[in-house]
Amino acid sequence: MNINLMAPINQLGYGVASLNILKALQKEGVNVALSVIGQPQITIEEDAQAVKRAIESAKTFDNKAPCIKIWHQNQMAERMGSGRFVGFPIFELDTFDAVEKRQLQSCEIIFTCSRWAQKVVTDNQVKSYYDTNVIPLGVDPTMFPTAKPNITDKTVFLNCGKWEIRKGHDVLIESFKRVAEQYDNVELWMMCTNPFNSPEEEAKWTKLYDHPKVKLIPRMPSQREVYNIMTHADCGVFPSRGEGWNLELLEMMAIGRHVIATNYSAHTEFCNEDNCGLLTIKEVEPAFDGKWFFGQGNWAKLDDESISELETQMINFHKMRSEQKDYVNQNGIETANNFSWQNTAKKIIRCLQN
Repeated sequence: MNINLMAPINQLGYGVASLNILKALQKEGVNVALSVIGQPQITIEEDAQAVKRAIESAKTFDNKAPCIKIWHQNQMAERMGSGRFVGFPIFELDTFDAVEKRQLQSCEIIFTCSRWAQKVVTDNQVKSYYDTNVIPLGVDPTMFPTAKPNITDKTVFLNCGKWEIRKGHDVLIESFKRVAEQYDNVELWMMCTNPFNSPEEEAKWTKLYDHPKVKLIPRMPSQREVYNIMTHADCGVFPSRGEGWNLELLEMMAIGRHVIATNYSAHTEFCNEDNCGLLTIKEVEPAFDGKWFFGQGNWAKLDDESISELETQMINFHKMRSEQKDYVNQNGIETANNFSWQNTAKKIIRCLQN
C-alpha cells in the first residue's frame, strides 16, 4: 500500500505524532512518501533513517495514492497527488472560523484523535459523521516502558506542556501553593519551555512559578530524555482547559504514574475515573488568552472551585502515596497498552482500504 504523507517532523506535539505515525505505517509494510512541513528535527539515528527513506520515496510518489495531511485546520487545502485527501488536524476548541471550515472542507475525509473532536467537526457542519474517522494517537512502549515507583518520602508532581493559559498553568500554581503550605515533602516540576514565547513572556511565567518547592526544567531534546524526567516524578498533573490529545498525559500513564486531568476535550478518549483523577468541568467559556486564542470558540472553565478541587486531588494522592510508596497506576498502564502507535497505523490502513 502507498500513502502520501504531509506532516512536520520535530519535537513538538504535531511533530512527535507525525514521526511515530510514519514509523508505525512503515512497520505495517506501507510505502510512505513524505513531504515534510517545515524543517525536520530528528534526534535519533533510527528515526532519521525512517524519515530519509520516506523523503526518498516522495521523489517518485504514487500520484493516485491517498494523501494524509497532519497539520493545523487553517492550512489544509494544499495536497500531494490526486488520490483521496485526508485531513488530520489536532485542535483544542469547539468552534471553527470561516477560514478553518473552508480549509477542512477541501478534504474528502477528516481524521480526528478523539470522539470529542469528531463531534466538533460534525457540529460545525464541516463533514458528516460518515466522512470522519476517529484515529486515536498513541504511545511508544519501547520509549516509555513501565518504570519502578520512586520509594522516597517526597511526592513529586510533574507538568509537561509549553507555557500557556490553555494548559491551566495560571491555575496549577495556585493549587500547588496551597498544597505546599500544608505539606513539606512535596515538589512541583514544570517542564514547560515555550519556543514560541518572547523572552519577556517566558520571564513572566518563570516569575509566577518562583517558589522554593517548584523546579523548572528546560525542554528536553529527545523523547528518551523526557522519559527519564518522568520516571523521577510520582504524579502527572494536567489542569488543561482544552487539548487536541495530550501526549505527555498518556506517556505518564504508560510508565505507571498516577495522573490528574480535567474531564474535558480530547484526552477524555483515554482518561476515565479508573485511571485518572478527573477534575469536574461544569461549563465552558470563550477561549481567550490574548496570544493564541481570541474568543473564537470555547474551552473548559476553570474557577476557584476548580483550584480547590485540584488542590484536593493533589493532597489525596500525596496521602495515598505516603501510605503506599510502591503505588503503580495499573489501570493507566493497561489503558496505554491499548493506545499504541501500531494501533494508530492499523486503524489508518483499515479506514483507507474501505
